[in-house]
Amino acid sequence: MIAFLKGKIADLTEGSVVLDVNGVGYEVLVPGQLLSMLDGIGQEIKLYTYMQIREDAAVLFGFLTKDDLGMFRMLTGVSGVGPKAGLNILSSLGADDLRLAILADDAKRIAKAPGIGAKTAQKIILELKDKLDLEDVLEKRSMSSLQPSAPAVSSSQAVQEAVEALVALGYGSTEALKTVRAVKLSEDMDVEDILKEALKRMAF
Repeated sequence: MIAFLKGKIADLTEGSVVLDVNGVGYEVLVPGQLLSMLDGIGQEIKLYTYMQIREDAAVLFGFLTKDDLGMFRMLTGVSGVGPKAGLNILSSLGADDLRLAILADDAKRIAKAPGIGAKTAQKIILELKDKLDLEDVLEKRSMSSLQPSAPAVSSSQAVQEAVEALVALGYGSTEALKTVRAVKLSEDMDVEDILKEALKRMAF
């Protein structure tokens, strides 16, 4: 099994990264929030991976931290939650917010993830709540806020809304995502600021 991959980003799509590892390109499906944190093609990153073996393919799922991978493994351990469903949940919430939603019995928030219904959300809470500790969750959330990547994570919702706005204006979703991701984000930027910068780039 492949535990992790370290290499340079060769290509990006709406839901995956192609990582060049010593001349071999690995396509890795990743959460949407991770994509919003990347600088773009040529950046060197390390992804902790999970491999799904199917009859017709072997699929890699990647995460920036072991903690995110661990949460993904917990999700896929819930009956009825496959790897793609787990990825959709982490794309929608992120590991920290998902833990809090589980501990708060907030099934509605979990059910907002694409393809996740109310029954599945309740099942996730039922099966995982006893495996989580509130103090540990709060400590991890506090520690993550001290990391350099915190501004990009906190602005992921604004990034998503900016992409949706560009699509509404008639731009392709892939083009919109790549352009917004190219914008240099700062903590004080809101959706309007990101959109303005993205439109400037679209004009060139």
